[in-house]
Amino acid sequence: MNHTKSIYYPPGGILIWIIIYLELITFGMAILALAYYGSEERELFHNSSLKLNKTIGTINTILLLTSGFFVAKGIRFFKTANIKNTLFYFNWAMLGGLGFLVLKSFEYYEKLEAGLHMDYNSFFRFYWLLTGFHFIHVLVGLVILLVITFSIKKKQTVASFEDIEASASFWHMCDLIWLLLFPVLYLLF
Repeated sequence: MNHTKSIYYPPGGILIWIIIYLELITFGMAILALAYYGSEERELFHNSSLKLNKTIGTINTILLLTSGFFVAKGIRFFKTANIKNTLFYFNWAMLGGLGFLVLKSFEYYEKLEAGLHMDYNSFFRFYWLLTGFHFIHVLVGLVILLVITFSIKKKQTVASFEDIEASASFWHMCDLIWLLLFPVLYLLF
């Protein structure tokens, strides 16, 4: 398998990169708005940030980064036609993503039980919108990885290298977005 590409051709194709850039711009604008309102209401944002579970946030960061590493390893093995190891690493990546969603759901439950819903204050409005939107992206990323994994398992020609690169690129976008959200929401205020 020859998977070398021109420097002008991004991994996964141009369409996935248009989607990734649009998503990063959207999250970036929301994070800038969060920073602006946080500077306007410093005490409120600081006190609200203290109500977040930093332990769960840290574990979730480790889970997503580790799963991103596993996706990268899976891609590397796919390039060498080592399907067994590709599937091994993709399965571990999905487990990490699932662990993220389970812990995030538990954290959401904690917030709702404490009455920290979206209308509690402006910090929690940002918290729910940003982390909820990210949660949906991780869920979509897991579905994409699951479909790609089944395609690889069945040795279908449908799972082209470009499809696998595109799914990995989307997954890494989820990692990157969380790496922006975690410090801003959990640590900076």
